[in-house]
Amino acid sequence: MIAPNLRKQHDRCADCAIRHRAVCSYCGPQELSLLDAIKFYRNYEPGQEIVAAGERTDFLGSVVDGVVSLSKTMPDGRRQMVGLMFASDFVGRPMRPIAPYDAIAVTPVRLCLFNRTRFERLLRDTPVLEKRLLEMTLDELDAARDWMLLLGRKSAREKIATFLAILARRAASAHNTHADDGFAFDLPLTREQMADYLGLTIETVSRQITALKKDGVVEFADARRCLVPDFVVLLDAAGEDADGGMID
Repeated sequence: MIAPNLRKQHDRCADCAIRHRAVCSYCGPQELSLLDAIKFYRNYEPGQEIVAAGERTDFLGSVVDGVVSLSKTMPDGRRQMVGLMFASDFVGRPMRPIAPYDAIAVTPVRLCLFNRTRFERLLRDTPVLEKRLLEMTLDELDAARDWMLLLGRKSAREKIATFLAILARRAASAHNTHADDGFAFDLPLTREQMADYLGLTIETVSRQITALKKDGVVEFADARRCLVPDFVVLLDAAGEDADGGMID
């Protein structure tokens, strides 16, 4: 694991940008003070390894800023990206110290971390913390099932449109707003990384993005800055209705 930069400033939990979405969102002043006493920050640069698969970790916590990729290397050396983590997502699993995946910073990343042993002890004694972590775990399970549907049943165009809609929603959530008409956000992944994540070739990703641009579904000020003129049109291209369900 690459040695990260430790953040010396000790920010107050009450001032945290992800306070109302992270694992601590149900905590009151007393619980927050207990978490505040055991937390620390680490910063990572793009490409830095946060943890390697099979490695024992002594920490867990939340993504405050940035995007983290989760990947698995197969016995023949091939690597498959299996997930992305955004602001407020929880890194690591209580009672499970061995990391199942490689976690790598895609963008500049800031993590709010807790000592594993002390967090697990606090989790057992704090029902609201345990409840919120369970909710987040179930949300992650639902997202994984949706992703299985995307990879197994959607066309290349629908995959790209769905991925852009997911990124827009997560970017909006990070700024405590909603993805709507005219919303703009930065793509955290390169075309190659998108291809890896979606099970497509780079050429297919580029071709489908060009087609979505030509059809006015999205606009790009540059290679990374994406704007959604009409969010319903984007959802239609993704094969979804306005509520996020599949269109028959």
